[in-house]
Amino acid sequence: MSSTSNQEFKIILGSSSVARKKILADMGFEFTTMSADIDEKAIRKEKPEDLVMALAEAKADAIVRKLENIKNQEKDAKTTTLVIAADTVENVETKLHGKEDAEPTLLITCDQVVVYEDKIREKPSDKEEARQFIKDYSGGFCSTVSSVLVTNLSTGFTKGASDKVEIHFNDIPEKVIDNLIEEGHVLNVAGGLIIEHPLVLPYVKEVVGGTDSVMGLPKDLTRRLMKEVL
Repeated sequence: MSSTSNQEFKIILGSSSVARKKILADMGFEFTTMSADIDEKAIRKEKPEDLVMALAEAKADAIVRKLENIKNQEKDAKTTTLVIAADTVENVETKLHGKEDAEPTLLITCDQVVVYEDKIREKPSDKEEARQFIKDYSGGFCSTVSSVLVTNLSTGFTKGASDKVEIHFNDIPEKVIDNLIEEGHVLNVAGGLIIEHPLVLPYVKEVVGGTDSVMGLPKDLTRRLMKEVL
């Protein structure tokens, strides 16, 4: 697959996650980002794999609608400008569909939940819930279930899948938990879990699977899905 130097397609990462942006950049791709702005709590599924896929699909749908609105607004603006310039309707249509339309655009949307004792954990609702989450992991283990959905915006073809990773922890000191809660980043991630955080990393005993998946974007899965929709 083409990398940054000769990338023959555009990529939109449908996420505002700093970790996902870093992973995709590390994979060698150039991309732009858009956020979906959906009500994630309105989508409920019993199985974590079903939930993360449903959320990734909802994010993709929302971003596609947003892109269509932007395109229609730009088309209206160009049409108005060209008509004022005394072009014919036929010329307007030709100028609106240039060479850039031939280049495929891939939209990547993702979601992730943490599973602890068979229960799904999303972002903590407050500091106390975040504290309880991290205390539970101390000396124990949890799993992350991540979804990736790749949509070829030129063809409408989509492929998606999920990836599961198990994380085992040594005992996490109370002071470390206090510092994590005070800092606040754990409030913005699924299950209050950031294994790459400098305060957390020393207490990670074992990761069964890819750390990139735990951070929200499994590289191998993403590459495979991108190839499948091109």
